[in-house]
Parts: sequence; C-alpha cells; structure tokens
Amino acid sequence: SNWGDRFTTRYPQTRMGVEEFFRDNFQAAKDYRREWQEYEARKKKNKNLIPPRKNLRLEALLEILDGKRQIHCHSYRQDEILALIRVADEMGFKVDVFTHILEGYKVADAMKKHGSMASTFSDWWAYKFEVYDAIPYNGALMYQQGLVVGYNSDSAELARRLNTEAAKAMKYGGVPEEDAIKFATLNPAKQLHVENRVGSLEPGKDADFVIWNGPPMSTYSRCEQTWIDGRKYFDIQEDQKMRQEVARERARLVQKILQSGQGKGRKGPGGRKMASRPYRCDDVYDWVAH
Repeated sequence: SNWGDRFTTRYPQTRMGVEEFFRDNFQAAKDYRREWQEYEARKKKNKNLIPPRKNLRLEALLEILDGKRQIHCHSYRQDEILALIRVADEMGFKVDVFTHILEGYKVADAMKKHGSMASTFSDWWAYKFEVYDAIPYNGALMYQQGLVVGYNSDSAELARRLNTEAAKAMKYGGVPEEDAIKFATLNPAKQLHVENRVGSLEPGKDADFVIWNGPPMSTYSRCEQTWIDGRKYFDIQEDQKMRQEVARERARLVQKILQSGQGKGRKGPGGRKMASRPYRCDDVYDWVAH
C-alpha cells in the first residue's frame, strides 16, 4: 500500500484495499476471457458481430491464471504474504516465488501448502520499517519447513559473493553444507525454471562452473578457474601473467614520460597547478580519495 497523501495514484492506502485490488483485477481477467468465449461462440452465426476490446493487461493476468506466466512477488510482511496467497488460492493461480520474504519464517507452512519457493536475503534486518521483524535464521527456518530456498541481493557487490552468503545458512540455523551451497546454485535455478541448464554439475547442462582452491563457501578460498558454456573464461595463472605484462608496459610508459620531460608540474585550466589526488579501485565501485 502507499503511505501518505502524496501517493494515491497507484494502489489503495490500506493493505485490505491492495488485496481487494488484486482480487478485482483477476476477476476482471476472468470476465474478459468469458466475453471472448461468448464472442467466439456467437460470431459463427453473426459475422458482423463486434469483438470485445483487446486488453493486453488482462491478457497478461490470464497467462498467470493459465500457468504460462510465473509470479515472483516482492514481499516483506507476513500479512501481505498471506493476503496474496489468499487471492491466489481463491482465483486458482500460484505465486511461484516470494522474493525478499523477510518474514517468511512466520508463514513458511502456508507457503509450503501453497507451493511457493523463497528467495531471501541472508542476514539483513531492521534497515526499514517493513523489515523490523526480519531475522538471520529466516532462510534456515524456511528450509526446515521443506521450502526451496535461495539467497539473493539487491547489491551488485553482494550478488557476486553469494557463495559466502550461502555459508551464513550454516551459521544461522545449521543448514548442512551440501544443502547450504544450493541456496546460491541449484535452488535459484529452480526458481527461475532453468535448472535443466544450470545450477548443478550434470551431463547435458551448460557447463558453467568455478574451480576453487578450497571449500566454495569459505572466505579463504580463491577462484582458480571460471568456465562458461564449457569454455575457460578465467584462469588465475594466466591472469597473473597478464598482470605482469601490464606492469611491465606501465613501467615502460612511465620511464618514457619521465625521459621526455612530460608530466612535470601538471597544469589545470588557466595554467593552475592541479592538486594530487590518488585514484583507487578497491572494489566494483571506483572512487577518488581527496
């Protein structure tokens, strides 16, 4: 729902109203289908019959009702989760995956009964009003209820370290190692319905995998090789050779600049001397330190 008088253009102001909004629209989709069915039946006798107005929005909802379009629902609070499950059960469709789902531990039994999967954060909580009740044991508790659980992140930084995020399921809840790694591999593949191609090492799959020098979920392990579609994309030994070549080329260019007398007394606009600012690239976010 939308809080405050400034946000009244999309959905109702209450959770009760939002639930009814969903129900009304899915019912409208069913009515839309019936109109087209009646038209198809009647046009055989009346070729001049005007067809119903085409509605792409309602046709998308019909794809959900027919199981052709999967729902990944952004969610937080248990009351909102249960509200959508009620509408789905009433209207005859399934919520395939609840994402974020930070109160999933409260309603894991209802999610299991409905047939939903869960894609959550590992240990984020209390960073805004809707997640005050979030706990780091959320993933493990849903796993114990038999749900297919995966870990995700809104952060591009954490998203490239989901292997160590998956390890937190072992710390918070004691998930076995062989199942915890699936939180970042096979289970997300199942949630995206691409497990026939990726997510595990099996004959016939895409051969996307990483070779580590230790346990994959250990912060001390190092990526030795990365393979994509059966081809080597990264090799740490080859990378070290490339880094040495880059270092040698850099040193050569620096010496060439020094010998030419260039680079002394850098000038900015108007001939002003420019301040020295060390440039750092410590992470995926480049920044300049003043």
